[in-house]
Amino acid sequence: MTMMMSRKALEDYGLVNLGTIHWNLSPGVLIEHALARQEGKLAANGVLSATTGSHTGRSPKDKFIVSNEESTERIWWGENNHPMTPDTFEIVRRSLADYLQGRDVYVLDAAAGADPQYRMPIQVITELAWHNLFARQLFLRATESDQTSDQPGFTILCVPHFRTNPRTHGTRSDAAIIIDFKERLVLIAGTEYAGEMKKAIFTVLNFILPARGVLPMHCSANVGVNGDVALFFGLSGTGKTSLSADSSRRLIGDDEHGWGENGVFNFEGGCYAKCINLSEKYEPQIWNAVRFGAVYENVVLDEKTRQPDYADDSLTENTRAAYPIDYIDNVVMDGMGGQPEAVIFLSADSFGVLPPISRLTTEQAMYYFLSGYTSKLAGTEAGVTTPQATFSSCFGAAFLPRRPGEYANLLRERIEKHHVRCYLINTGWTGGPYGIGARININYTRAMVRAAISGEIDKANVTIDPIFGLHVPAFCPDVPSSILAPRGTWSDPAAYDQQAQQLAERFKKNFAQFDLVDDSIRQAGPH
Repeated sequence: MTMMMSRKALEDYGLVNLGTIHWNLSPGVLIEHALARQEGKLAANGVLSATTGSHTGRSPKDKFIVSNEESTERIWWGENNHPMTPDTFEIVRRSLADYLQGRDVYVLDAAAGADPQYRMPIQVITELAWHNLFARQLFLRATESDQTSDQPGFTILCVPHFRTNPRTHGTRSDAAIIIDFKERLVLIAGTEYAGEMKKAIFTVLNFILPARGVLPMHCSANVGVNGDVALFFGLSGTGKTSLSADSSRRLIGDDEHGWGENGVFNFEGGCYAKCINLSEKYEPQIWNAVRFGAVYENVVLDEKTRQPDYADDSLTENTRAAYPIDYIDNVVMDGMGGQPEAVIFLSADSFGVLPPISRLTTEQAMYYFLSGYTSKLAGTEAGVTTPQATFSSCFGAAFLPRRPGEYANLLRERIEKHHVRCYLINTGWTGGPYGIGARININYTRAMVRAAISGEIDKANVTIDPIFGLHVPAFCPDVPSSILAPRGTWSDPAAYDQQAQQLAERFKKNFAQFDLVDDSIRQAGPH
C-alpha cells in the first residue's frame, strides 16, 4: 500500500462530489483561508488564534475502537477504549461522507515517527483550514520517500461540524473519535479540539509499535552536548514541556516518542505547549516559538490590540499553542537520539508530601510508571474542593490501546539492558498541601533535573522515606537542602504524616488493578 496522493484515494473512502480539494497548502496560504472563512483571528504576534467551542480538551468518553479481528483480543477495553462494531462504523463513515458532499476539504500528506525504520505515512483530511495548519505543524513533513513507501499508512478524516446521532451512530454524544485498525482510518466528528488528531495517531502508534519491539512513550526528550539523552514522563501540567525545553540541551521532542533498537525518536514534527500563565522569563523557548505559523487554541486575545492574555482562563485552563519544532532554537532536527541515560518521572503532588527528588530502583520505576500519579487541584473543576489524586497508567492511560503491563515490560527491558538511571521529581507543592504550602520553585526543579541527568545527585547520601520507600538525597547543587525532606517543610509534622498516609493508601488502592504484577514491583510502592 503506497501513500494515498490522488483524488481516487479520496473516492476509496466514499468521499465523492466534494467541493474544492486543497492539497498540501503552505502555512501562509492556510492562514489566509482560515481568516477568510472566519475560522479564527490573527494575534498581534502573528499567531492564528482559534477557539474550539464546547470541546476545549479531549473527549475520552467519545473515543471508540472498531472491534474486529485486528484488535479485539489485544485491546485494553474499558473507560479509555470503547468498542464499536464494523457495521456501526460503516454507518458513521457513510453519514460523514454524505455530509461532505459539495464541501471544500483540506488534505495534508505527513508522517509520524522520525526513525526511518518505523516511520508511518499519514494523510490528514480536514473540514477546517486551521485544523490542516495544526496538523502540518504537529506531524512530520512528508518526504518523497513517504509518498512511494511500502509502509502502510493511516488516514485521519476530521469533520468537526458533522454531529453524530447516538441512536443512529451508536455513539455517546454528538462527538466521536473512532479508530479502525483494519481500515487504517480515524474518524473525528463533533469536536473542534485539534488535539484529538494528534492523540489519535499517538494511540495508533501505541498499538502498532509494541509488536515491532518499540516502546511508545508519552514523554519529552532532550540531549546534552555529550550525547546524553534524558526522558521526561508526566501528565498534563507536570512540566514535561517546560523542563525539557532547556537552553543548555537540545530538544528531541516535547510529548511523544518511541524507544527502539536505534534509541529514542520523536513521533512528531512539532510541539503542543500549554499556554496558561506562559512566562517569557521562565519559558523563553516556548514564548519565542509562538509566532507566525503557530496556532493558538482557546487563548484569549484583547479585542482591540489582539495581544494574547496568557493569564485568562475564561475559555479553559487548557489553553494551547502548536508550532513546528524548528521554531525552537536548540533542537535535534532529525528527531533522533541515542539510548537514554536518565528517565525522569514528573508528578505535580498537590498534597505536598512527595519528596522534590528521589532516586528509584528498577522495581520502583516500574511501580511509579504503572501508577502514573499526579493530582487534580482544588477549584479547577466544579465540586473539587480538596486535592484529588489522579492516576494514569504509564503517564498516558487515555492513549493506551494495549494493556499497561505490555508497555511496562518493554520499559523494564530497556532500563535493564542500557543501565538507565531513574528518578521521581515532584513539581507540585512543599510546606503543606495546595492552599497552604507553595509550589516548588521551578528554578529549584530545573537544578534537580540537571543533577539527575548528570548523575551528580547520585553522589549525595540518601535517606529512605518511611512511608513511600523512596531514596531521598540529602544534598542537591543549587537547591536548599531544607526542602529536600518534605516532612521538615511542614509546620505540623503530624499533619504531614496523616496526609502522606492518605496518599499512600490511594496509591495502593489504584495499584490493586494490576493483579498480575510481580511481587517485587508491588512491594516497591508505599508501605
